[in-house]
This record gives sequence, C-alpha cells and structure tokens, in this order.
Amino acid sequence: MDVEIISKEFIKPSSSLAISNQFEPFRLSLLDQIFPTYYFPIILFYPATNALFKGAQISTQLKTSLSQTLSTFYPFSGRLKANLVIDSYEEGVPYIESRVKGCLSEFLRHPQLELLNQLLPCQPFSYVSDPEAAALVAVQVNKFDCGGIALGLCLSHKVIDGVSGSTFLNSWAANAQGSCIERINPDLSEASLRFPPQDPSLLQNYISLTEKRVFKEGKYISKRFVFDAKAIATLRAIAKSDSVENPSRIETLSAFIWKFCMEAERVIYASSGPFLSSLAVNIRPRTEPCLPQYSIGNLWQRGITVCHDLTDTEMGLNELVTSIRETVTKMNADYLHTLQGENGFRVISKSLNKMSSNNYSPKVFVFSSWLRFGFNNIDFGWGKPVWVGVTGQSGQASFNQTIFSETGVENEIEVWMILEENIMSIIEHDPEFLKFALPNPSVLIP
Repeated sequence: MDVEIISKEFIKPSSSLAISNQFEPFRLSLLDQIFPTYYFPIILFYPATNALFKGAQISTQLKTSLSQTLSTFYPFSGRLKANLVIDSYEEGVPYIESRVKGCLSEFLRHPQLELLNQLLPCQPFSYVSDPEAAALVAVQVNKFDCGGIALGLCLSHKVIDGVSGSTFLNSWAANAQGSCIERINPDLSEASLRFPPQDPSLLQNYISLTEKRVFKEGKYISKRFVFDAKAIATLRAIAKSDSVENPSRIETLSAFIWKFCMEAERVIYASSGPFLSSLAVNIRPRTEPCLPQYSIGNLWQRGITVCHDLTDTEMGLNELVTSIRETVTKMNADYLHTLQGENGFRVISKSLNKMSSNNYSPKVFVFSSWLRFGFNNIDFGWGKPVWVGVTGQSGQASFNQTIFSETGVENEIEVWMILEENIMSIIEHDPEFLKFALPNPSVLIP
C-alpha cells in the first residue's frame, strides 16, 4: 500500500467568535492536568458502495462540516497553554488528504496492521515532547484508487477521552448530514468545576512520575484478534463464580488477557510481580449528581487490580474476574466525591506519592473498552464504516495496553493488543490463547 500526501491545511471554526478568541479560554480539569500528552487514534473505513458516496464532494463536505463542528467544540481547535488552559482557537485542526494506491476491499481482505499508521496524521500512543505546539485533533482523509476512503484521526488524550472523542465524531457526522440530524452540544465547563485545576507548578513532579510510569522504552508490537460470540460465551461460563454470577464480556476478556500477559512475563523474566491491571472506567454516570453525558475532558478513572506475587498469577479466570469486579465496584459516587473540589488534589496526590515509592514498580497492563462509543455508527451521509481500525505499530516509548471494540457482528469483540515484543511473541503462539482468539481475520464488507 503506497500512501501519497497530496495536500495539508488547517481547518478553523466557522464562528467568527472562536477565530477572534472572544470565547473564554477552556480550563483543564485536574484530571486533565495530571494526564500525560499522547494521541489515541481511530480509523474509519468507508467503501464506495453507497449511492450517496460521491468522491468529488467528500472533501468539501468533510471540511465544511468540520469547521462547523469546531464552532461548538472550539477547544479542539486551540492549543494547550501552561498545562492550565486551552486558547488560540484560530490555530485550527491539521487536515491532510492523501491518495492510496490500491483497493480498499483488497486491503480489508488481508489487513496489514503494520501499514495502518500511514493512514494517520501523527504517531499514536507515543509521548508528545512539546504539548503546547501540538494540535489537539488531527485528521487525515485517505482516498483509495477504488473510491473508498479511510478517515484517520489522532485525538489528544490530554483533554479528550473516548467518550469525548465519540461525542465530537458524532457531532461532526451530524453536521455533515445536514439539519435533519439533531445537533450535539458539548459541556465544556462541568469537568473543571467538579475537578478544579491546580497551579501547574505544584503538579510537575506528579506529571513526570505519571509519564515515567506510562511510557517505557522498548519495542512494542500491535496485533488484532477477534473473539466470536461462542468463544466469549465459553469464557464467561468459565469466569462465573458465586461472587460474580454474570461476568461482563469486558471483565472476562480483560482477566483472560491479563492472565496470559502475567504468565508470559513470568516465563521471560522469571518475574514474581507485582502485576497491575488498569481498567478504564467512565465516571460520568457514576458521580452524584451524574456528569453530563457530553462533558468534555478526561472523565474516567483507572480501576486498579493488583496481583502481588507469583501465587496470584496462578489464580483461575474466575478469581481474576472477581478481583476486577471488586475494584470497579469501589469506584462509586462516594469514592468519586473524594476526588472532587479542592480536596481532590490532596487525595490524588496521596495516591501518586504512593506510586513514587522506589520499592513499588509493578508491571502495568492497561485495558480500555470502546464498546459503547458508537464508532461503528459514525455516518457522514454515505453509510456506516465497514471497519474501525485502531493502530499500526507504536513508537519506541509506549505501554502495554488492550483496546476492545465492536466488529459489527452481534456479540463479537475485536481486540487490539499493544505489547512488548517478547510478551506478544509468547501469547500470539500460545495454543490455549488461540483456542478462543482468531488472529487478524478478514474484514467482511456487507
């Protein structure tokens, strides 16, 4: 697959108020401030099979509707300042167009994951060294010879979580379709009101610590697996226990993959732990009162589950699921209340201070679910995507993580695993793992 960049420009908000900076600076929340700066990607693949798909009009349609969308999501057009606010909304969103030699259907028939990053405007899941110079959203529209397109986006996790990204994309798609679709109005203030920002000078040590914990030098490999409905049902039955009678799909698959990661770590490094599972939990519906559905920011928390020693790694799947369930259950309104207001910084800093102990250096495996984000339903007027891709290879400084997404087939889950090369090499050849996981199958076009 040969990708040739043919144009690059910056799309700015259509509103003159945003361009003239008459909007107030967007305040980061404390949760944004302490989060490291990197991009998470998403690639939406659209075949040229829909009668409404007219290649010549797509570029104009996307650029015009993006400009309209940035008038309500104007912080996404700006730049970060001093880890405290976003302003300079006139800077705009980088918008790249490319020409791809080859046919989309052939690429989907034999997905070459190592090529996916060519469809993205920047390197995903890698440390951004100059956050104030970096765009918060970047777009690349890739047009295949056959007429299909791949819409690649990189979203800054500094201020955009999965829910925020979904809200933005759905709003962009609604604007592209015209007035018949209900508009989405994001909430741009509630996050910083509930979790007020702190003086950035007080946070630098914590930010450095978080970056050190997240980004590890090494060679990371990305692989894609699909778990069909039968495999998931079988694993959920194994994971069932008196404590958790109805384990969720995400609890089950997280525990299943975590178990194989720990076992691989033990084989390679003779490691006895501790091993840490970090499951991303959306806190919008868990606070009291609930945060608005369309609140923008990093409104999630890590559900941390720890296996402390070698004995714990030999726990059964049902025991790991029970531990994960207990962790997530504790993330209730009472706990989240302690993180809010001026007291929140004290609670969070206490937790970060504990992490900074030289005696505590766990091996971390991160899990994130995209199942309810609706990326498979993003329709700009020419139908839903036939596939939602995530990433090719990560950079040299990245982290071990797993992302769960929908395939479009009922009760089927696509799993994107980014792991250190030596860990991945064991898992991807493990017959017990492959009994349930299908490696990188073809993407079916309806």
